[in-house]
Amino acid sequence: MEGIVDTRRVVSNIFKGSLGNLVEWYDWYVYTAFALYFAPVFFPKGSDTSQLLNTAGVFAVGFLMRPVGSFLLGRYADRYGRRAALTLSVTLMATGSLVIALTPGHATIGLAAPVLLVTARLLQGLSVGGEYGTSATYMSEVATEGRRGFFSSFQYVTLASGQLVALAVQILLQQTLSKQALAEWGWRIPFAIGAVAAVIVFWLRRTMDESEAFEAQPANRRFKQGSMRELAKHPAAILTVVGLTLGGTVAFYTFTTYLQKFMVNTTGLPKTTVTWINFLALLVFVLLQPLGGWLSDRIGRRPLLIFFGIGTTLLTVPLLTALEHATVVGAFLLMLAGLVLVTGYTSINAIVKAELFPTQIRALGVGMPYGVTVAIFGGTAEYVALWLKNAGHEATFYYYVSGCALVSLIVYLTMAETRGRALHAKTGQRPVGATSGKRRVPTAQ
Repeated sequence: MEGIVDTRRVVSNIFKGSLGNLVEWYDWYVYTAFALYFAPVFFPKGSDTSQLLNTAGVFAVGFLMRPVGSFLLGRYADRYGRRAALTLSVTLMATGSLVIALTPGHATIGLAAPVLLVTARLLQGLSVGGEYGTSATYMSEVATEGRRGFFSSFQYVTLASGQLVALAVQILLQQTLSKQALAEWGWRIPFAIGAVAAVIVFWLRRTMDESEAFEAQPANRRFKQGSMRELAKHPAAILTVVGLTLGGTVAFYTFTTYLQKFMVNTTGLPKTTVTWINFLALLVFVLLQPLGGWLSDRIGRRPLLIFFGIGTTLLTVPLLTALEHATVVGAFLLMLAGLVLVTGYTSINAIVKAELFPTQIRALGVGMPYGVTVAIFGGTAEYVALWLKNAGHEATFYYYVSGCALVSLIVYLTMAETRGRALHAKTGQRPVGATSGKRRVPTAQ
């Protein structure tokens, strides 16, 4: 009976944490999903590619705040709790979405329009930067031992679902509004939806239990936790996070966010058709994540990472080259093939990083090196791709993605297996899922 109760508490906390993660990533991806529509509103008239370059630049600027968010909210999570940090992150995201929804266009307020857009994106970058490390830490700590890969995979289920919901909203608006209405004011609706949903999640996250791993630590030691000095004691783990993230983040943003623009700008498919292709491919991608997590609990994390590394290194160039002249069905299958490869990384990367660090530095350790790597490589992937296309060397980007995957593959081949490592202070201690707020007797650190 106790086991059933514990499992229910785990599922309840995973659900609340995952739902918040979904809303945050929905807000984050709504920007790129509707960039094709609001680019002319915030920036002066020009070619389609130049306007997309402007919005991609703002997208990259948001990524620059992710390491800052990873540091501030990771430090906060390690000192004051995972639940408190997750609640704060969703508040920042709601604010950013509301600003974008209400900001007038360039024709009305001039330069202030892109300035406010950048400001809102900085808030969202701060939020997402803190969300990833803290969410990965929380979900890994509340998961039952032996099923951590499966439960933690729901971080990317909800991450991809956020993009999926953004695309669903886009499809709905495309079907109900005229192109003119969508371009003039309809694109503001999804940002308003995101702001309202984030407020609801704020309440849900306040009802989550704190993780047992955090609660088990002595209260008088927490103000010494989550510091850069403490993080610096784990250089090997930091470098491992950077290495395993580099290829994964470039491939992920290539085969998800950038491919939508690629299929419109290069393949020449209609926007509405591309939206459907993205929606269906991402739906399958979401369903693959728990399968990857479950598989890692049985065969280990490294085999899946190596699958991603080898596949992406060898197949990125032929996949993107074929996509240049693909039919609608062909474009869907090619995108799906890329996402199957990426699943080897996405389904388990969060739990692998969490398993590299001790409790007192886990949120900061997972988030900070990840945030820096994503800011440098993931956030600029779309901009690099569009810049090379504008310069007439689009195919060079295909080799860039392949090269990044190769770097990560080397890391996967040389790193140690992390499956089975204890996430609690006491080796062999079975996680119950979470505490309900009552202080437990501290375990040895």
